[in-house]
Amino acid sequence: MNNNVLPGTTRRPRTCNFDAPWHGTWVLHAAAALVLGAWAGLACGPVHANPSGGADAETQADEIAHTVQEGDTLEGLARTYLAAPRQWPLLQARNKVANPRRLQPGSVVWIPAHLQPAETATVEFVQGPVTAQPRAGGTAVPVAQGGTLAEGTALQVGADGFVAVRLADGTVVRVQAQSELQLRQLRRRGRAGSVQSVLEMRSGEVETTVPPSAEPFRRMEIRTPVAVTSVRGTRFQVNTAESGQTTASVLSGSVAVQARSDDNAAGSAAGASHSGAMLSPGQGLAVATDRTLGAPRALLAAPDTSGIPPALGDASLLAINIPTLPGAVRYIAQVARDADFTQVLRHGRFDSGQLRWKALDDGRYFLSVRGVDDAGIAGTPAVHPIVIKTRPVAPLHQQPAPGAIMATGIGELQCTQVPGVRWYRVQVATDAQFSAPLRDEQRLSECRLSLAGLPPGSYFWRMASLLQAADGQPDQGPFAPAQSFTVADRPATLSAQALQAQDGDTTVRLHWPAQPGQRFRLQLAPKTDPAFEQITLDTTLDTPEWVGSNLPGGEYLVRIQVLDPTGLQSDFSPPRQIRVGSGISTGTGLPVSTSSGEPVVRP
Repeated sequence: MNNNVLPGTTRRPRTCNFDAPWHGTWVLHAAAALVLGAWAGLACGPVHANPSGGADAETQADEIAHTVQEGDTLEGLARTYLAAPRQWPLLQARNKVANPRRLQPGSVVWIPAHLQPAETATVEFVQGPVTAQPRAGGTAVPVAQGGTLAEGTALQVGADGFVAVRLADGTVVRVQAQSELQLRQLRRRGRAGSVQSVLEMRSGEVETTVPPSAEPFRRMEIRTPVAVTSVRGTRFQVNTAESGQTTASVLSGSVAVQARSDDNAAGSAAGASHSGAMLSPGQGLAVATDRTLGAPRALLAAPDTSGIPPALGDASLLAINIPTLPGAVRYIAQVARDADFTQVLRHGRFDSGQLRWKALDDGRYFLSVRGVDDAGIAGTPAVHPIVIKTRPVAPLHQQPAPGAIMATGIGELQCTQVPGVRWYRVQVATDAQFSAPLRDEQRLSECRLSLAGLPPGSYFWRMASLLQAADGQPDQGPFAPAQSFTVADRPATLSAQALQAQDGDTTVRLHWPAQPGQRFRLQLAPKTDPAFEQITLDTTLDTPEWVGSNLPGGEYLVRIQVLDPTGLQSDFSPPRQIRVGSGISTGTGLPVSTSSGEPVVRP
């Protein structure tokens, strides 16, 4: 008989666990063929998991191996590991011990994990479609913030979803979109001992932050179909590509990486090879599908986010552009409410520095973006605070057309009205940055500005809408993108005999900003129909401009939807108001209106 095993028991596989304080932040993707752990203080001790049966059967069969020391008794072990000393008969039955007070030093006593005191987890934050299914196989229900999750609960996170869960020891687990994670084991070592947590990740991506602790026996494991990962004193990321290649990158601490053999795909590390590599902070490596470990390499630098404007004003999409990062072949980016990224609202992978998501409400957020190198290794993240300010929406440029030439001394800049706003602000400058505006009218009741007094030259103009806040102060929305125009001297005046009254032009022209490749849907409705129930025009445009000809004279509302090349579609913009001429104009080309400002309609 083996003198290290109690009579009636058998030797179990061995897995690597940490026996010293540990903490850190890390990310794990399912199917990672790796065993990772802190390089220092790594010790192995036996555990057991049922090699057959479903996940629930494995949860019930999880066991902890205790090597008997001189003076150990089953009652003492029950006090250390279980809820109460009186539970020692359960250990006696499991280990077939004849005398519970005389244990053989050096032998192993198996402690069933399901006998330890149970703990729960708390939902810190949830976004999008996230459901929880109890271990018993009940119906999956939506997850609610502040809710409690029991051991065995399986979380399913859909597209555009995210959930952050806090464990009993303060560990925060962030489950990303399109992931499935089971809280396989939530236990405590004795009534007041260290927390024992095991998570079973079946697919997707999980990021975990483990707080520092002086508890020497705290256990935190993430298991995938082919790997068991235990973490201490590190912040790192693990990704698995569709090809099966796995990559690891370290931001702080040290991580030991070992390729897995095929001997044990059920969850323990018994099949791990003895060869490995140590990654220091700022390093990463790739593991090929044949389990070959690449050489450690330096992580890509953080992308440059200094060019992100102080406020983002696009109401149709959340669009952020960053310059190309040398060595990056793609980018991973997230937007969250908090700097710790426990409240992630947007997540995505992009082939370039043009980051695009569905729009978010106005507010303050944080952006995290990382470059990915040609080996698939994620680099150092850049975290940048961003402000989204899209309301009230800016008017649209109406006239002049972009780059048009205006006659000196006459004419005006015109833009659409925005229902519900109090004032308009229009600026004119000689540079597109508006470093020194020549004209800055901040409380216009109509979105128009006369060009009288503006000398010949090249100019830019832009405009914004303003609401009136509760305290009476203006609340300005974003400026529309600057548009150029030129003022030039007119030719010599014609004689009086040559002047004639001409029919006014009933053509309306609109222009608006756009990203490359975007298309647009434009709808027109009468001014009296803000709900757009009586649509006069519904058309799709390939360029950010519209020319409406031969429309009946009157006032209309126009709204626009952005059709992005990514397949995303914005909501319709808030309506703008336009006026169509009657076809009757003065000799200078201006439309004829009544004393109340209404256009004169041709009979």
